[in-house]
Amino acid sequence: MNIKQLEHIGIAVKSLDEAIPYWENVLGLKCYNVEEVADQKVKTAFFKVGEIKIELLESTSEDGTIAKFIEKKGQGVHHLAFAVDNVENALAEAESKGVQLIDKAPRLGAEGLSIAFLHPKSTLGVLTELCENKNK
Repeated sequence: MNIKQLEHIGIAVKSLDEAIPYWENVLGLKCYNVEEVADQKVKTAFFKVGEIKIELLESTSEDGTIAKFIEKKGQGVHHLAFAVDNVENALAEAESKGVQLIDKAPRLGAEGLSIAFLHPKSTLGVLTELCENKNK
């Protein structure tokens, strides 16, 4: 698998309205994008730290993945996302090595990225996202 870089760190939060001021006023970072990904029942806010992005994730539904995560584990780091050249190939390679996939095929994520997740049961407890920017 050709990982190009750490693309972003996903952090689950109860409220973007409460979380964004911490990142901006305390850490001095600037939120450059807020968007909703309706099919994933999530609203996201992005910050840049050098070449790495921080993605804050707020659930838009009580039955959403982020809401369930926060209920079980509380707010905090949700996933690590890695940029790859080709998500389809990376999924096939991971599956061939015995990794359990959450997504059998890529789907559209925030910022127009093609994304897919590897199950944390196969990744030492770390939810892992593979991302491809097809617009570059």
